[in-house]
This record gives sequence, C-alpha cells and structure tokens, in this order.
Amino acid sequence: MAKDIDQTMAFHADLIRRENIKQLLSDVEEALKERGYNATNQITGYLISNDPAYISSHNNARSKIQSVERYEIIEELVRFYLEHK
Repeated sequence: MAKDIDQTMAFHADLIRRENIKQLLSDVEEALKERGYNATNQITGYLISNDPAYISSHNNARSKIQSVERYEIIEELVRFYLEHK
C-alpha cells in the first residue's frame, strides 16, 4: 500500500517527551530497587533537593534522571496523578 506523500504528518513532541520521562522513571526505579533502595523515597529526595546522591549510579540511573529537568518530571507526575485519581 502506497503512502500519500501529499498528506502532512503530525509530530507530537510533547507526547514523545512524556513517554521518555515515563521510561526514565521506570528505569531509575528498577535500578534503585536492584540496589535495595526504596525508589519512591529516593526519587522524592532527588526531586526536592536536586541532590543527585539520592539516585544510584547503578545502570546509569543518575545520568538518566539528570538528563531531564526536575520540573518536567514533577509536571509529568502531577499530570499522571490528576488524570488517574
């Protein structure tokens, strides 16, 4: 089946960013749990203090979480909560 090359494709950067944040949080949670940490407490500590020491460097978790602005993570968490309360 041929694609209609005259049709404009929509690029949804916001949806991609949100999915990236969800995957990032999942990866960080898994890394923290593998190290025996309470992921909720550690991620909360990081988001409140901006101290990367709350996040283990195991499986590159610290680098991953620092690749996104904290306010973007908080925004996604609030959005998810409000949509699923």
